[in-house]
Amino acid sequence: MALNPQILTWARETAGLSVDEAARALGFKDSRDRTAVERLQGMESGKEEPSRTVLKTMAQKYHRSLLVFYLGEPPRKGDRGQDFRRAPGTSAPEYDPTLDALIRDIRGRHSIVKDLLEQTDSKRVDYVASVTTNVPPAELAQRITERLGLSLADFRQKANVQSAFGYLREKIEASGTFVLLLGNLGSYHTNIPSGVFRGYAIADPIAPLIVVNDQDAQVAWAFTSLHELTHLWLGTTGVSGGNADTQLEAYCNSVAGEILLPDQEMNELHFLRRASLQVTIAAIAEFANSRKISRPMVAYKLLRVNVITRARWQELDRYYGDEWTTAQARERIGDKDEGGPNYYVVKRHRLGRALLGLVEASLAEGFLTHTKAGQVLGVKPRNVDPLISLLGAGGGH
Repeated sequence: MALNPQILTWARETAGLSVDEAARALGFKDSRDRTAVERLQGMESGKEEPSRTVLKTMAQKYHRSLLVFYLGEPPRKGDRGQDFRRAPGTSAPEYDPTLDALIRDIRGRHSIVKDLLEQTDSKRVDYVASVTTNVPPAELAQRITERLGLSLADFRQKANVQSAFGYLREKIEASGTFVLLLGNLGSYHTNIPSGVFRGYAIADPIAPLIVVNDQDAQVAWAFTSLHELTHLWLGTTGVSGGNADTQLEAYCNSVAGEILLPDQEMNELHFLRRASLQVTIAAIAEFANSRKISRPMVAYKLLRVNVITRARWQELDRYYGDEWTTAQARERIGDKDEGGPNYYVVKRHRLGRALLGLVEASLAEGFLTHTKAGQVLGVKPRNVDPLISLLGAGGGH
């Protein structure tokens, strides 16, 4: 079957690679007759047909399915929502092909999940697109708390931040929203830093979905989940980062912050107005640890309620950023020295009980093949049964 050479150009460009960069990534070498770049240009112009081995390498380097290269024409860009990391009137964040590939993967999984729920006549989730930013953040925080049946006291009484997040996740999934932990394309080689994205929300009333970047600090997962949940209530689909300069992101941060840390509690830290940096760092650490929340979140809220100056907040932000970079470096070294946790335990944790429960029920009822189940879960078909067999009592959607 003849290839449309336009597909090759489209795949390279949407991967964010120049011809020079792509030729190097594909391992092409200069020869006596032509350069590596000229070889790739020959393929993209239709003068040379790439071998299947070259196509497989392109699929890997461009983060595309091999089948894409046999399409008649380049596919249209799907609706993946807004980029909330971008303030109006500013340039878009640097293109990241791995993030683009992850979002394509998430949208593909979501389409199957939505089809499954529509087959079973699942009810629409009532809160999706139910409010606007005209609702004061504190009021929406109260509505969300009541809708989830969330107890802040129970959240804080958990043994650690992992258990606290698990409690919040159960509440969100019980309300009708899937919560996934995804920060790569299936291997640590494709890890996406939290600086590139923190969360993603699909505000679909049939199958609302939240993705939290699990490459971020675990103590930040609860805040990100509530930030993305606020996007669902607003009916806004898209990717979020650490930028709070946009009005919409600042609003979602305010709602999430009010849920986990009501404004009145900040009175305990008013003494930090005139405190040194070291005293501020120590006080924030103690305050945050007792509430199972992140220190950067507390620092940002101190700025928002005018307890600390922007200059002090920037000092804290740099301090926490440097600390996180150091911690990640140590963790990478530790991963090399020690064996990681069980593959299926990690996968189950990332996917959540709601999604696993839906797949388990759909397989039992014949609505889903193991191939499709593997696509939804991000595993090979042969790994589907071992994965869901550990679900125990399970959890539906």
